[in-house]
This record gives sequence, structure tokens and C-alpha cells, in this order.
Amino acid sequence: MTDSRVGLTVTHRRYVPYSHAHYAGNLVDGAYALGLFGDVATEVCIRTDGDEGLFASYSDVQFTAPMKAGDVLEVTATVTRVGTRSRTIDFVARVVCRGRPDRGESAAEVLAEPIVAVTATGTVVVPAAS
Repeated sequence: MTDSRVGLTVTHRRYVPYSHAHYAGNLVDGAYALGLFGDVATEVCIRTDGDEGLFASYSDVQFTAPMKAGDVLEVTATVTRVGTRSRTIDFVARVVCRGRPDRGESAAEVLAEPIVAVTATGTVVVPAAS
């Protein structure tokens, strides 16, 4: 029997402010996405278990494209396994909008095809059911 929590998906969107640029070219460090994964994992735990839970580990993280200040990131978490107290979650961070400084200081566009910037698999733990 499959647990009904498997397949639950939660999505957050976040604008990346220019104050978060860390490298030349307004690049944002990869840890920025990991922080967003923690935020979306918290909502997953609240929805599945009524508790914020605790992020225990990552088993895989892949940085596949740059994230930049001025981007709008869409971060998705999907529950793939439910144990007694642990949940395995797959994460994806996609760039859905990008600043276009070549067109003007505040110019930006919605991307026709989102760019997958970071993927990961992580494990969260929640308190034992009472």
C-alpha cells in the first residue's frame, strides 16, 4: 500500500535581490538554493506531519546552471518516500524570470522555458506520531 503523502508537491517562488549577488556577473552562490530547499521542505513537513520537521541530510546536489540577482526562482519539493519518521524529498530550483540589464537597469523577462539551476535529494525527519 502506498502512503498518500508520497507525491505531495509544494512550490515556492522567490525573487533574488541584487543584495544577494556574491560573485562577478551578479551570480548568487549555490547555498542560496539550499536555503530555499529548506524553506519548501518545512512546508512539506507541516503539510504531511503537522510539524516543521528537521532537515537531516542531502544525498545528492547538482548545480546545473547559474542563478543570478534579478532572477525569479521556482523551487519545488516532491515527497518520494515516507518512513516511520523520515521523508525523502526531491528538490528542483528553476529560473522562471531573469533580469535583462542589457535592455535597461530594471528590465526583465519571463523565460519561455524555465532553466533548471539546482536539483537535490534530501531527507527530513519529524517527531514520532503520538
